[in-house]
This record gives sequence, C-alpha cells and structure tokens, in this order.
Amino acid sequence: MTIISSLMHRKCLSKLCKSALLLMLILSVMINISFIIDTNRKLQLKQQTIDLHKVNGLSSRQPKHQEIIEKSQNSESRQNIAKIDIVSSKQLVSVKVNGKSIYLTENFDEDRGIHILVLNQANLNILARRVYDTYQGQEDEAMINFLNLLNPGRILIMAIKDEGTFSLKDESKAFLAKFGSEKSKLLHWRDMWAFVGIVGKGKLSEKLSVSPDVSSWGEPIVLSVNITLVPVAESHCKNWPDDAASRRRQIFCDNHEGYGNVCSCDNPQLLHYPKSPTLENGKSLDIPVAIIASNRAEYLFKTLTILLKTPGVAVDKITVFIDGFYDEPYDVARLLNLRAIQHTPSGTKNARITQHYKASLTATFELFPDAEYVIILEEDLQVSPDFFSYFDQTKSLLDKDETLYCVSAWNDQGYEHSCKDPSLLYRIETMPGLGWMMKKSLFLNDLYPQWPAADKQWDWDMWMRHAQIRKSRECIIPDISRTYHFGSKGLNINPYFQKLYFESHKLQSKPSVKLKDVDKLTSENYELLIKDLIKSAKVLDHSKDPCVDDFIPSTQNETYVMYIEMTSATDFDTWKYLAKCYKLWDLDVRGFHKSMWRQFMKDNHLIIVGVPASPYAIFKPEDVKPYLFEDPKKKPKE
Repeated sequence: MTIISSLMHRKCLSKLCKSALLLMLILSVMINISFIIDTNRKLQLKQQTIDLHKVNGLSSRQPKHQEIIEKSQNSESRQNIAKIDIVSSKQLVSVKVNGKSIYLTENFDEDRGIHILVLNQANLNILARRVYDTYQGQEDEAMINFLNLLNPGRILIMAIKDEGTFSLKDESKAFLAKFGSEKSKLLHWRDMWAFVGIVGKGKLSEKLSVSPDVSSWGEPIVLSVNITLVPVAESHCKNWPDDAASRRRQIFCDNHEGYGNVCSCDNPQLLHYPKSPTLENGKSLDIPVAIIASNRAEYLFKTLTILLKTPGVAVDKITVFIDGFYDEPYDVARLLNLRAIQHTPSGTKNARITQHYKASLTATFELFPDAEYVIILEEDLQVSPDFFSYFDQTKSLLDKDETLYCVSAWNDQGYEHSCKDPSLLYRIETMPGLGWMMKKSLFLNDLYPQWPAADKQWDWDMWMRHAQIRKSRECIIPDISRTYHFGSKGLNINPYFQKLYFESHKLQSKPSVKLKDVDKLTSENYELLIKDLIKSAKVLDHSKDPCVDDFIPSTQNETYVMYIEMTSATDFDTWKYLAKCYKLWDLDVRGFHKSMWRQFMKDNHLIIVGVPASPYAIFKPEDVKPYLFEDPKKKPKE
C-alpha cells in the first residue's frame, strides 16, 4: 500500500506540475501577444511622427530668435544661395533655412491662422514674426497694417496653420495679391497655403492645398525655394547721414522690421527732436514717467514716438521698464535714445504684471529720489496733445487734498457719444488707471508695504480699487480722456474686446486746454459744486422709457438729472441696465461719485442719481418715481 500510495502521490504531483506549466505557457503567450500588439501600435505612432518630421524636417525645440543662420558647407552656400523650406499644415507651421530649423509652432490648439516671417535679405536673420488669427474678425486688418509697414527687399514668408480664412475678407485676399500671390484669392475654409516673396518685387514661390470638404483639412504643404542673398552693403541705406541717430537706426533695422519709415532709405522717420516741445510756460513737466512694457514692441514704438512729440515732455525723465529680457522692446527704446530697464519676471499671468508694476515704481523713485510724483503709462496708450499740460494743471490737487488717490487721464465712460467738454473734470471713487499720476508718499508709505505677493493672483488695478486699499479716496478724471487704448493683443485683451469696449473712446485732440474749476475739485468744494449743479438741473420726464431716443431732449448745453433706485451703495442693477442701454462701460461699475454718475448725452450734461443711496437723493422731487430695472439673473429674495 505504501508503494501504491507513493506512486499515486507522484502521479498527482506530475499532473499538477504539467497544469502549472500549461498555465504559465498560456500566460506567456497572452503577454507576448499583448506586447506585440502594443509594440505595433507604438511603431505605427512613431512612424507617423517620423513621417511628419520627414515632411517637416524639424526638431521639437523652438530655435532661438535672431540667431544668425550658419553658412552650410555646400556649394549653394558658397554662392550665397539659401534654400528655404516652409511647411503649412493642420498641426504646425515650420521654416527651415539650409536644413536648419528657424521657426516652429506645432501645438495644434495654439497659433491658429496666418504666420508671417520677415527675413533679412543679406544674412537671413528673423526680423519679424507675427501670427494673425484670421479665423477671428479684425485680425486680417491688423495683418494688412503690418504688411504695409514692410520695407522693400525683405524676404516675406507666409503660411497657414489649421485655419486662416474664416474672417479673411475678399479685400484682404486681394491685398495679398499685391505682394505677388496668385492663390490668395482662391483661399477657402481649412485650405493650406504657403508663400515666399521679396517685398516690392513679388512672388518667388507659392503652394495651395485645397480642403476636400468642410470637415477636412488640406494636405500638408512643403514649399521649397532657393534664394540668392544680397551683399550686406546692398542691404544698407547709403544716403543716411553718418551720425549717432543713424547708427542706432542701422543697428535696429539690421535686426527688426515692421516699423515703416524707420528703416526707409528715401524718407526715414525722425528719431530725435533737437528741441523738445514745451508747455505754455516754456518748461517741460518735471515728473518721472514710467512706461510699463512687456514684449509688444510695435505698441511701445507707437506710444513712445507720440509721447516724444507731446508738449511738456522731459525726455530724461522717461524710463521704459520691460518685464523680461526681450530684445525688441529694449531695442525700440534704445533706437529712440531712451532709458530702458529689463528685469527678471516674478509670478505668473496677472500676478506677474502686478509684480512688474511694483518693481517699476520702486525703481522710478530710486532713479529720481527727489521726485514727489510719478506718471504711469502703459505701452499701448496714445496720449493727447495736452497730456503733460493736463497733469501739470492737476498735480497740485494731490498736495491740497488728502482724500485724493490719483489723477487719471482716462474716463471709463468717455465714449464718442458720452463726453463733450475738454476742460471739465470729475471726482470718482473708482481707480481708472490707463495713464495716471500719484504721489511718492502714497506708494512708499501706503501701497508698497501692502503690495500683493508674487503668489497672489491679483490684478494690480483691481487690488488698488479694493475698499481696504483705496480707503474712500477718490481720483480726478477728465470728461474727455487724455489717453487712448489701442492695443488689441495682450494677457487681458483681444481684438473683439478692444473693438467692443475701447475702440469708440474719445481722445482729446486740442493742443492746449485750460482746465476749468480746478480749485473746485477738492473734497469740500466739489460737494458744493455738485449740489448747485443738481439743484439747477432740469428733471427728465420719468414716465418715459429712459432708453428711447427722445427721452433726453434734442437740446444743447443743458443739464438734466434723472433718478434711479439704489437701495444701497452697491445696488447697481438699474445702473447696469442703463449702462447697456446708453452703450457705456458695463463690464463692472465705474466712474461714480457717491452713487452719482455724470456724462454727456446728445450734447447735454446728464446726471444720474441713485435713490436713496446717494446723499444727492434729497434733491429728488416728491412726485418723481426713481427708475428700477432688476437683474433678471438674480434670484428673487425669499
């Protein structure tokens, strides 16, 4: 029995081992099959990538801007002939010169539209790079404006990524034809397109790939062309004078393009002014001006060239503060012989801008320790002819009245249809920014110690408007703004927003304006002025719809008053309704003084008073019922 039992035990062990081996074999087969399938999938993906890069000939890294293209060792290079390869596709736009990548944008969900590169015709440096999202409105107009500023002889490259035709108007397509394009007029939805030409001479090569249907994209394009480079001497203007300004000009034009007559050989733009224009007293305004800049050099150039021609400018008081080590805005400032300071960014997004303001203001008062004020101007603001005169006439108010926070050149409600008097000033509780002046003591003693840290996502202006920071202080503003916001691209701005809220703002255009009643802008005097104004104003007919055209009479130079319901100082429902109706700033509530707004409508001064929130509600006649328009989005109170 023992022998039989032993044999049976061995037989069971043998079966068990065989079963285990079979199970391991099955698992091994399954793992190998899975590995083969996965490997095959990865190889297919890799092959797709390889195929794409065979088309593109690109690495995944963006080449450094303004890097001089190294000469190839082939015969073409020795003959000063360069080969340029351009790719236009759904996924990317790329440009190679002599096999070397100089431009690549390959994230599918970024940089949609028409990409433009401008190269130096002598050394192939990138002089300008722009992306115009011509899927959106107004972008083609910005593109045309840029192309109009290019100088003859430059190498022009254009290519579409993803989609670039949805808002590309027929006249814009026709304009591209003026540069030599034979296919721009044929461009349609999701077509791919690449173009190379010489500005002023026409097309060198061009390709178009038509999308087969509305749900598909055109096939990727590879456009290759050989270009004969010109000698460096021929790329320079021979008739510029040999002086410091021309040397700065030459350095700038060897590295940048898109600035119109700055680089014109025949009619170069003036870069310096032998005698700065002065105020009426023959002097300049002795207040430092801090220009807050980033990497929008074309905006900065426009702002600075207008500022330098404005009466009262003190050139030595201007400092351009650049948030980051960007070459082009720095070169713009140096071109105009202005002081420029770059610094390392701190924080991200809005926090970064807030830290940039802090660093710039701190540096300003270090540069000018005796200054009692500072004027802050962003890089995308055009100033009025009386910009410095405006601040010269109002700066004393900051000394006389401790209840004042700032003097601003901007009126949020100052649209073409809602302002009229260039000599009129207001007091308001909100802080407008967009070209403003404050005292050094306010910044150093009050704001600086509380300034938000870099890890706090505060907008600097929203922070300054916060009740705990503002402390009931007010700002002086003009009826007609002394600055105009023209920038349409930035962290908090796009072409649509610019057109909707800024494009129709009015800019004061007279060369010299004597401001009236400046002495009445102090706190106590302003209260007397407003009370007299409301008491003498004509009360509008409150039985009418305030949004109909004849609500405000077709008179001129009259003062009218209307009353709206405001149960508290923060009850803005009716005001928001009227702001939309009157096409005023309606994103948030701005421009009020003690629950009262002032503006012009149909050439008449209109005062809107909140009842009972405003102390001026006491002037409401008993038979007048305030307008009430509730926000339909608000839940009814239970």
